[in-house]
Amino acid sequence: MTNYPFLKYLQYIFLPAILAGILYGAGSEFHNIAWGTGSWLGGYSSRWFLLFSIFIFLCLSLFISSIFFTWQPERFANFSPRLVFIRNQLKSMRWLIAILVIGFPVWFLQYSMWGIVFQGPFIRALIWIAVVLVFAILASQGDTLLGWEEILGGFILTASAFSIAVSLQSVSDYPFSLGWSEGNRLWDYSTLFGKHLYDYPPDDNIYVLLDSGRLLIGGLPFLLPGLTIQMARLWVGLILVIPYFLIGIAAFRTRNGTNRLWPFMILWLFLFLKQGPIHSPLVIAAALTILVWGRSLWISIPIIIYAGYFAQMSRFTWLFAPGLWIGMLELAGVSLLNGKLGRTHWVRAIALGASGVFGGYLLPKLLPLLNRPAMDVAGIGEQIASSGLNPEFVTNAVSDQPLLWYRLLPNSTYGTGILLGLAIAVLPVIILLVWLSAAKKWPLNIWQKLAIVTPLLAFLVVGLIASTKIGGGGDLHNLDMFLIGLAFTAVIAWYHGGREVILNPNQLPVWMKIVVIAALVLPAVIPWRQMRSHQFGEEASTLMVLTDAPDEKSLDLLPSDEKVEHALVKIRDAVAVAKENGEVLFLDQRQLLTFGYVTDVPLVSEYEKKVLMNEALSANAEYFQPFYKDLAAHRFSLIISERLFTPIKDSSFEFGEENNAWVTWVANPLLCYYQEESTLKDVGVQLFVPRETPADCQLP
Repeated sequence: MTNYPFLKYLQYIFLPAILAGILYGAGSEFHNIAWGTGSWLGGYSSRWFLLFSIFIFLCLSLFISSIFFTWQPERFANFSPRLVFIRNQLKSMRWLIAILVIGFPVWFLQYSMWGIVFQGPFIRALIWIAVVLVFAILASQGDTLLGWEEILGGFILTASAFSIAVSLQSVSDYPFSLGWSEGNRLWDYSTLFGKHLYDYPPDDNIYVLLDSGRLLIGGLPFLLPGLTIQMARLWVGLILVIPYFLIGIAAFRTRNGTNRLWPFMILWLFLFLKQGPIHSPLVIAAALTILVWGRSLWISIPIIIYAGYFAQMSRFTWLFAPGLWIGMLELAGVSLLNGKLGRTHWVRAIALGASGVFGGYLLPKLLPLLNRPAMDVAGIGEQIASSGLNPEFVTNAVSDQPLLWYRLLPNSTYGTGILLGLAIAVLPVIILLVWLSAAKKWPLNIWQKLAIVTPLLAFLVVGLIASTKIGGGGDLHNLDMFLIGLAFTAVIAWYHGGREVILNPNQLPVWMKIVVIAALVLPAVIPWRQMRSHQFGEEASTLMVLTDAPDEKSLDLLPSDEKVEHALVKIRDAVAVAKENGEVLFLDQRQLLTFGYVTDVPLVSEYEKKVLMNEALSANAEYFQPFYKDLAAHRFSLIISERLFTPIKDSSFEFGEENNAWVTWVANPLLCYYQEESTLKDVGVQLFVPRETPADCQLP
């Protein structure tokens, strides 16, 4: 009872104040939209003044109702049973209504033009809260109007819907690149199973800057004949969603198939890990790892060996991850006997951890030896020691590109900075886990605590260093191993006391309820803000009025079909002329070749945009010498590129150092020997042809 004054203060003052702030902010945002639509009353049109008036009336009604409900709940004593009666009378129909309610914000914000208009955080927050409350009322059972589990379910479902919608946001038949490397990445995926799409020697390899795991997963659709760019983008969107679900399915359904909550826990794992985001090969390796948790060693050992091998094959920094994860799960994920771990637990953890390390570290060294002549034992030992991962390789991998430590703090490339961004992403979960352990709700001995903390600290250090490397630091994806390890820790806690506590509101202090809700809400904040359409170019004039946009470009809409076709015709005509006089280099926009928008032109596989950028970040002068010679010799009669700009920027600009590397090693040298023939501003493409006289510039 000692907390009662605080709880009363929170209930009577803080919550109404927060609601008042949201409603006032939403009203201001609505006013900014409605004002300037006409001159019927000030800057209002008659229609928008009516809409604004209705909105303000609803906001005031909601606030007054919340005050009465908070301060004088007895006034609602008869109202609540009526709502419960109406809901129960709906029977199965209420579930259809609940589904429509959950889907409404996704349709409204991403698939209608209103998502472009209503981008303010307060209106979006009001929509989110309203949807969760309506869903929770519809989903609650019996005589309960608003259940705790149903509120949590509403937040999980809405947050997941936002994140899935944003993952599929790029599904479009737009032929040009939707991002800096998006189009060329589709080309990368095609090179494994779709080499026949190009005019290129079938026996020659095509080098792409992409790990083999991502190349395999991304390339699977190219086994289908007649693949379109929209279908390929759909697949890319799906692999941003489905692999995360595999972790949840392995973690929850297989261990407790009758638990009705496992779909919601799968969605939470998806939400939490999507904050990286995390590349799909590591997600699949993680799914394999947690799949074998607690299973027979005869099944688990070969699977964890493959998980380690697959992770290392995709990225060398991941080679120890499955071994450390399974060790954590096997030690911390078991019930104690008199406060101690049994001998069987230690044997399993060591055997599986060693198997994961074997698959990630030793197996990649041993497999190449199978194709070599027999050698003595000493020769095999030397071969293993000198191949694969070694200290010199690690040192070169870390030092070949600059480390930008300032990106750990708030900066122009990643607003919050890595440290604060990571804290926002994981702090609610860490607080919850620490509280469960400290309150003896989740019993752990010292060895289990070390099994959790030690690998998490190792993953954290590696991730923070990788995030400072030039070219990174724009999100949390380099903290992938840490995020997965923390998610596995949450799964362990869920099975060993956390489930009963979290789902029972009587066992949670008010502040812990807020922490639990924050753990569900924060992972979806970025997708919630990002949801919008890039279509509706035909409504550009209306949207400019409603959003107060200074020009059409600032709306970030895709160009019209007419403009797209004009750009394609321009490129096709230029290519048709140029290929008669030399080679045509698609430095960018290679997906135009992949999906047949430009045909009958031999592929020049080298000097792809991302490869050039990677070598520029490493200041690899040796790599660029052939490129500069080809430019000087006018090897290419036409170069298709993104628009090239040459200003040098400092760290106050987004990716300033990366821009400078590109300008120094690529843009300036190219412009020494080539000049702009035409610029297609609507689609962000420039065409370059050889200069008759090279410009007076110095190469790096």
